[in-house]
Amino acid sequence: MLPHRDFFVYFYGINPKNCAMNQKLPISQWAEDDRPREKLLIKGKGQLSKAELLAILIGSGNRNESAVDLSKRILNSANNNLAELSKLSVKELCNFKGIGEAKAVTIVSAMEIGRRRRADDVIETKRKIKSSNDAYDYLYADLSDKYHEEFWILLLDRANQIIRKVNISEGGLSGTIADPKKIFKLALENNCSSVILAHNHPSNNLKPSDNDIKLTKTIQRAAETLEINVLDHIIVGSDNYFSFADESLM
Repeated sequence: MLPHRDFFVYFYGINPKNCAMNQKLPISQWAEDDRPREKLLIKGKGQLSKAELLAILIGSGNRNESAVDLSKRILNSANNNLAELSKLSVKELCNFKGIGEAKAVTIVSAMEIGRRRRADDVIETKRKIKSSNDAYDYLYADLSDKYHEEFWILLLDRANQIIRKVNISEGGLSGTIADPKKIFKLALENNCSSVILAHNHPSNNLKPSDNDIKLTKTIQRAAETLEINVLDHIIVGSDNYFSFADESLM
Protein backbone atom coordinates (compact mmCIF):
# COMPACT_ATOMS: atom_id res chain seq x y z
CA MET A 1 0.00 0.00 0.00
CA LEU A 2 1.32 3.42 -0.92
CA PRO A 3 2.10 5.86 1.91
CA HIS A 4 -0.51 8.60 2.27
CA ARG A 5 1.73 11.25 0.66
CA ASP A 6 2.64 9.05 -2.35
CA PHE A 7 -1.01 8.03 -2.75
CA PHE A 8 -1.98 11.70 -3.00
CA VAL A 9 0.67 12.41 -5.62
CA TYR A 10 0.06 9.22 -7.62
CA PHE A 11 -3.71 9.56 -7.98
CA TYR A 12 -4.12 13.35 -8.01
CA GLY A 13 -0.80 14.61 -9.35
CA ILE A 14 -0.68 17.15 -6.50
CA ASN A 15 2.16 17.63 -4.09
CA PRO A 16 0.73 18.42 -0.64
CA LYS A 17 3.53 20.96 -0.18
CA ASN A 18 1.95 23.03 -2.94
CA CYS A 19 -1.62 22.83 -1.64
CA ALA A 20 -1.46 26.11 0.29
CA MET A 21 -0.35 27.93 -2.83
CA ASN A 22 -3.11 26.37 -4.92
CA GLN A 23 -5.86 27.26 -2.46
CA LYS A 24 -5.85 30.86 -3.71
CA LEU A 25 -8.39 31.02 -6.53
CA PRO A 26 -7.81 33.25 -9.56
CA ILE A 27 -10.26 36.14 -9.94
CA SER A 28 -11.98 34.32 -12.83
CA GLN A 29 -13.19 31.68 -10.35
CA TRP A 30 -14.53 34.14 -7.76
CA ALA A 31 -18.27 34.69 -7.30
CA GLU A 32 -19.46 37.01 -10.06
CA ASP A 33 -20.30 39.96 -7.81
CA ASP A 34 -16.85 39.71 -6.15
CA ARG A 35 -14.92 40.11 -9.40
CA PRO A 36 -13.90 43.77 -9.83
CA ARG A 37 -15.25 44.24 -13.38
CA GLU A 38 -18.52 42.44 -12.69
CA LYS A 39 -18.85 44.16 -9.31
CA LEU A 40 -18.55 47.56 -11.02
CA LEU A 41 -21.24 46.64 -13.53
CA ILE A 42 -23.59 45.21 -10.90
CA LYS A 43 -23.03 47.54 -7.93
CA GLY A 44 -21.48 50.66 -9.47
CA LYS A 45 -18.01 52.18 -9.37
CA GLY A 46 -18.51 53.67 -5.91
CA GLN A 47 -18.68 50.23 -4.33
CA LEU A 48 -15.18 49.22 -5.42
CA SER A 49 -12.12 49.66 -3.22
CA LYS A 50 -8.98 51.39 -4.50
CA ALA A 51 -7.35 47.99 -4.89
CA GLU A 52 -10.26 46.65 -6.94
CA LEU A 53 -10.19 49.68 -9.26
CA LEU A 54 -6.44 49.30 -9.70
CA ALA A 55 -6.92 45.56 -10.37
CA ILE A 56 -9.22 46.41 -13.29
CA LEU A 57 -6.42 48.51 -14.78
CA ILE A 58 -3.71 45.85 -14.50
CA GLY A 59 -6.01 42.95 -15.47
CA SER A 60 -3.96 40.13 -13.94
CA GLY A 61 -1.59 39.44 -11.08
CA ASN A 62 1.29 36.99 -10.89
CA ARG A 63 1.66 33.28 -10.06
CA ASN A 64 1.23 33.87 -6.35
CA GLU A 65 -1.14 36.85 -6.26
CA SER A 66 -4.43 37.79 -7.84
CA ALA A 67 -4.70 41.21 -9.48
CA VAL A 68 -6.47 42.48 -6.36
CA ASP A 69 -3.77 41.16 -4.01
CA LEU A 70 -1.04 42.65 -6.18
CA SER A 71 -2.93 45.96 -6.27
CA LYS A 72 -3.19 45.95 -2.47
CA ARG A 73 0.57 45.47 -2.20
CA ILE A 74 1.26 48.32 -4.62
CA LEU A 75 -1.11 50.62 -2.73
CA ASN A 76 0.43 49.64 0.61
CA SER A 77 3.81 50.78 -0.71
CA ALA A 78 2.20 54.20 -1.29
CA ASN A 79 0.51 54.27 2.15
CA ASN A 80 -2.81 53.52 0.43
CA ASN A 81 -2.72 57.09 -0.89
CA LEU A 82 -3.48 57.74 -4.56
CA ALA A 83 -1.53 61.00 -4.49
CA GLU A 84 1.54 59.03 -3.41
CA LEU A 85 0.81 56.32 -5.98
CA SER A 86 0.72 58.91 -8.74
CA LYS A 87 4.35 59.81 -7.95
CA LEU A 88 5.61 56.33 -8.87
CA SER A 89 7.35 56.14 -12.22
CA VAL A 90 7.02 53.38 -14.81
CA LYS A 91 10.41 52.04 -13.71
CA GLU A 92 9.40 51.99 -10.03
CA LEU A 93 6.11 50.21 -10.77
CA CYS A 94 7.94 47.58 -12.80
CA ASN A 95 9.77 46.54 -9.61
CA PHE A 96 6.57 44.79 -8.51
CA LYS A 97 6.43 41.18 -9.68
CA GLY A 98 3.59 40.93 -12.20
CA ILE A 99 3.85 44.54 -13.36
CA GLY A 100 5.49 44.92 -16.74
CA GLU A 101 6.01 48.05 -18.75
CA ALA A 102 2.55 47.94 -20.37
CA LYS A 103 0.75 47.65 -17.01
CA ALA A 104 2.95 50.34 -15.46
CA VAL A 105 2.19 52.71 -18.34
CA THR A 106 -1.53 52.03 -17.86
CA ILE A 107 -1.33 52.93 -14.16
CA VAL A 108 0.70 56.10 -14.80
CA SER A 109 -1.72 57.14 -17.56
CA ALA A 110 -4.76 56.61 -15.32
CA MET A 111 -3.18 58.71 -12.55
CA GLU A 112 -2.46 61.50 -15.04
CA ILE A 113 -6.03 61.43 -16.38
CA GLY A 114 -7.28 61.83 -12.80
CA ARG A 115 -4.95 64.79 -12.26
CA ARG A 116 -6.08 66.51 -15.46
CA ARG A 117 -9.74 65.78 -14.71
CA ARG A 118 -9.39 67.65 -11.42
CA ALA A 119 -7.75 70.55 -13.25
CA ASP A 120 -10.62 70.67 -15.77
CA ASP A 121 -13.20 70.70 -12.96
CA VAL A 122 -11.45 73.67 -11.36
CA ILE A 123 -11.24 75.58 -14.63
CA GLU A 124 -15.01 75.27 -15.01
CA THR A 125 -16.00 76.19 -11.44
CA LYS A 126 -13.19 78.21 -9.83
CA ARG A 127 -12.59 81.15 -12.15
CA LYS A 128 -13.10 83.55 -9.24
CA ILE A 129 -10.82 83.24 -6.22
CA LYS A 130 -12.72 83.69 -2.95
CA SER A 131 -10.39 81.88 -0.54
CA SER A 132 -6.99 80.23 -0.20
CA ASN A 133 -8.67 76.89 -0.87
CA ASP A 134 -9.89 78.17 -4.25
CA ALA A 135 -6.32 79.12 -5.18
CA TYR A 136 -5.03 75.74 -3.99
CA ASP A 137 -7.65 73.87 -6.03
CA TYR A 138 -6.79 75.89 -9.11
CA LEU A 139 -3.05 75.27 -8.80
CA TYR A 140 -3.12 71.72 -7.43
CA ALA A 141 -2.76 69.96 -10.78
CA ASP A 142 0.22 72.12 -11.73
CA LEU A 143 2.15 71.93 -8.46
CA SER A 144 1.39 68.61 -6.78
CA ASP A 145 3.21 65.34 -7.47
CA LYS A 146 6.39 67.09 -8.62
CA TYR A 147 9.92 66.01 -7.67
CA HIS A 148 11.26 69.55 -8.02
CA GLU A 149 10.08 72.97 -6.89
CA GLU A 150 8.18 75.29 -9.21
CA PHE A 151 6.99 78.86 -8.65
CA TRP A 152 3.68 80.00 -10.16
CA ILE A 153 1.54 83.13 -9.95
CA LEU A 154 -2.15 83.82 -10.46
CA LEU A 155 -2.96 87.19 -12.04
CA LEU A 156 -6.34 88.54 -10.94
CA ASP A 157 -8.61 91.41 -12.00
CA ARG A 158 -10.45 93.76 -9.64
CA ALA A 159 -13.18 91.14 -9.04
CA ASN A 160 -10.52 88.54 -8.14
CA GLN A 161 -11.27 86.63 -11.32
CA ILE A 162 -8.32 84.80 -12.83
CA ILE A 163 -6.82 86.52 -15.84
CA ARG A 164 -3.95 84.09 -16.24
CA LYS A 165 -1.73 81.65 -14.37
CA VAL A 166 2.00 81.60 -15.14
CA ASN A 167 4.91 79.32 -14.32
CA ILE A 168 7.64 81.72 -13.21
CA SER A 169 10.47 79.27 -12.58
CA GLU A 170 11.53 75.68 -11.99
CA GLY A 171 14.22 74.61 -9.56
CA GLY A 172 15.60 71.58 -7.79
CA LEU A 173 14.45 69.42 -4.90
CA SER A 174 15.06 72.08 -2.27
CA GLY A 175 14.27 75.39 -3.91
CA THR A 176 13.54 77.60 -6.88
CA ILE A 177 14.18 81.27 -7.64
CA ALA A 178 11.35 83.71 -8.32
CA ASP A 179 12.42 86.98 -9.92
CA PRO A 180 10.16 89.86 -8.72
CA LYS A 181 10.96 91.83 -11.90
CA LYS A 182 9.52 89.03 -14.04
CA ILE A 183 6.44 88.76 -11.81
CA PHE A 184 5.60 92.46 -12.03
CA LYS A 185 6.40 92.70 -15.73
CA LEU A 186 3.72 90.05 -16.30
CA ALA A 187 1.36 91.77 -13.86
CA LEU A 188 1.63 95.09 -15.69
CA GLU A 189 1.38 93.52 -19.15
CA ASN A 190 -1.84 91.78 -18.14
CA ASN A 191 -3.25 94.85 -16.36
CA CYS A 192 -3.96 92.85 -13.23
CA SER A 193 -5.00 94.29 -9.86
CA SER A 194 -3.82 91.45 -7.62
CA VAL A 195 -1.50 88.47 -7.64
CA ILE A 196 -1.32 85.22 -5.69
CA LEU A 197 2.08 83.60 -5.30
CA ALA A 198 2.46 79.84 -5.14
CA HIS A 199 5.14 77.19 -5.05
CA ASN A 200 5.37 73.55 -4.04
CA HIS A 201 7.38 71.60 -1.49
CA PRO A 202 8.17 68.14 -2.91
CA SER A 203 9.02 66.96 0.62
CA ASN A 204 5.37 67.63 1.61
CA ASN A 205 6.67 69.65 4.58
CA LEU A 206 4.44 72.70 4.29
CA LYS A 207 6.26 74.91 6.80
CA PRO A 208 7.61 78.00 4.98
CA SER A 209 11.38 78.39 4.98
CA ASP A 210 13.15 81.60 5.95
CA ASN A 211 13.74 82.20 2.23
CA ASP A 212 10.02 81.74 1.51
CA ILE A 213 9.14 84.39 4.11
CA LYS A 214 11.86 86.79 2.95
CA LEU A 215 10.83 86.46 -0.72
CA THR A 216 7.16 87.06 0.13
CA LYS A 217 7.98 90.27 2.00
CA THR A 218 10.24 91.47 -0.83
CA ILE A 219 7.51 90.95 -3.42
CA GLN A 220 4.91 92.60 -1.15
CA ARG A 221 7.03 95.75 -0.75
CA ALA A 222 7.63 95.99 -4.49
CA ALA A 223 3.92 95.48 -5.20
CA GLU A 224 2.91 98.38 -2.98
CA THR A 225 4.78 100.88 -5.16
CA LEU A 226 2.91 99.57 -8.22
CA GLU A 227 -0.47 99.55 -6.44
CA ILE A 228 -0.79 95.79 -6.95
CA ASN A 229 -2.11 93.65 -4.10
CA VAL A 230 -0.34 90.42 -3.16
CA LEU A 231 -3.30 88.50 -1.75
CA ASP A 232 -1.58 85.31 -0.65
CA HIS A 233 1.35 82.95 -1.01
CA ILE A 234 0.34 79.29 -1.19
CA ILE A 235 2.72 76.40 -0.50
CA VAL A 236 1.36 73.24 -2.13
CA GLY A 237 2.05 69.70 -0.90
CA SER A 238 0.86 66.36 -2.25
CA ASP A 239 -2.59 66.63 -0.65
CA ASN A 240 -2.63 69.81 1.44
CA TYR A 241 -1.41 73.41 1.46
CA PHE A 242 -0.15 76.30 3.59
CA SER A 243 -1.56 79.81 3.17
CA PHE A 244 0.47 82.86 4.27
CA ALA A 245 -2.74 84.91 4.38
CA ASP A 246 -4.62 82.39 6.52
CA GLU A 247 -1.70 82.31 8.96
CA SER A 248 -1.50 86.14 9.12
CA LEU A 249 1.92 86.23 7.47
CA MET A 250 0.91 88.70 4.73
